Amino acid sequence: MSVDPARVLEDMIEAARRAGALTLDFFHRRDTLQIGVKGPGDFVSIADEQSETLIRDHLLSRYPDWSLSGEEFPPVEGKDASYRFLVDPIDGTTNFLNGLDYTITIALRQGRETVCGLVYNPVTDEMFTALKGQGAYLNGARLMMRDSVDVGQMVVGTGLPTPNLSMHEGAYARLDAIRAPIGAVRVLGSAANCCAYVACGRFTGYFEQTGFVDTAAGILLVEEAGGVVTDWWGRGAEHYEQSGLLIVANQSTHAFLLNQLQGVDLPG
Repeated sequence: MSVDPARVLEDMIEAARRAGALTLDFFHRRDTLQIGVKGPGDFVSIADEQSETLIRDHLLSRYPDWSLSGEEFPPVEGKDASYRFLVDPIDGTTNFLNGLDYTITIALRQGRETVCGLVYNPVTDEMFTALKGQGAYLNGARLMMRDSVDVGQMVVGTGLPTPNLSMHEGAYARLDAIRAPIGAVRVLGSAANCCAYVACGRFTGYFEQTGFVDTAAGILLVEEAGGVVTDWWGRGAEHYEQSGLLIVANQSTHAFLLNQLQGVDLPG
């Protein structure tokens, strides 16, 4: 069948807005939620599960042969293996549970390419969208990043993992390597929102090790807004999609982060 990514994106936006309304209701009564623990520092609530169920049911009712991978449930494997939705129903669950901004993110993959995606912040009602080859937008306004910024004016997003998460070994050494020369380091608690902030110029860059479901839509946002996306060694999607070692930035911040991160001596 012929697929129009713009039309699919409209369905994704509708799903995200419905999930936004659902999660905001939970958000305003979050003290009553039942909370489970998936791992160190990684929480899940009934809001995550209901949000993913809503998005899954909405999208697969329209595209029943496609596949879907989410954060809370096993993947759905459809008859058509060439199309797959990637869904994080609440990116920033710890934020959500503490009354801070969170996001809903959905991407559509065709083979190994992200063809459209969105990052939605229900608290601020900011809808970031991107179509491959057709630009990135915030609430319908086109986003274009600056190529260059002085080091002292760079604002870089990242995460602050707990020391017992071995996949983040050396995280604080890397943070120390970048923090002194630049204007600021900021932690949002949502990888998707960090990518969106880079795309719209609130951050000049972002680096972290994180899951691809969280960042697939955000990566497309940054690329379509004119930014650079690589792993920590300047390599492409075949590497960062597997490792999660991600830099998204404007050109000058990307060059700075690449240089600083490669200069860190890690244990072992």
